[in-house]
Amino acid sequence: MIIIPAIDIKGGKCVRLLQGRMDAETVFSDDPAAMGIRWENDLDGAVEKKPKNLDVIADIVRQVKIPIQVGGGIRDIETIRMYLDQGVGRIVIGTEAVRNPQLVKIACLEFPRRIVVGIDARNGYVAIEGWTRTTRTTAIELAKMFEDCGVAAINFTDIERDGMRTGPNIKETEKVAMSVSVPIVASGGVSTFEDIQRLLPLEIHGVTGVITGRALYDGSLDLKSAIQFLKKQ
Repeated sequence: MIIIPAIDIKGGKCVRLLQGRMDAETVFSDDPAAMGIRWENDLDGAVEKKPKNLDVIADIVRQVKIPIQVGGGIRDIETIRMYLDQGVGRIVIGTEAVRNPQLVKIACLEFPRRIVVGIDARNGYVAIEGWTRTTRTTAIELAKMFEDCGVAAINFTDIERDGMRTGPNIKETEKVAMSVSVPIVASGGVSTFEDIQRLLPLEIHGVTGVITGRALYDGSLDLKSAIQFLKKQ
């Protein structure tokens, strides 16, 4: 299992939101690239339906040596190609995975192992457009749509847990992981070393990673110690 630190960018700043609410933000840094040197998502793009903060993301890619994945406002092949040409490692497609699943399938063919589907769920149902609208599609239904098209992974986020430091939704994460053979990255509520330990038994079902953000900024999770622990497993 790997740990993916998240940098959420809004208005050019590094922020974290409570349950994805744009009016409930905490600004952690005016310099996301500096954060990126230690620990990536584009909130403005997700809500405004087009890529934002492009210069900030390009700066992170230039300064950070570890692979970067970017999501938010990605609606077409041209945007995917632009990010990959800049050196981004993987692209996360969220809203368009619901509205235009064919885009995901075409992108997987053109950019093998570079496309991730982002499934953000509220009470089991997929939310889109920066979590501002909840659909009637379940997380499991959406995951199954991309079972055989070659996506590199599925990022599964429980919105109710995100930024709340209440621990991950183990039950829902396990249900999604067991429904498909695609690797699952768990997100939402991961705030302590114990949370990561609770996710470890899900590796057998295909949970291969965990995304965490706020916990790294407020110090409730020590990234170095967590990585060292996982390397020993």
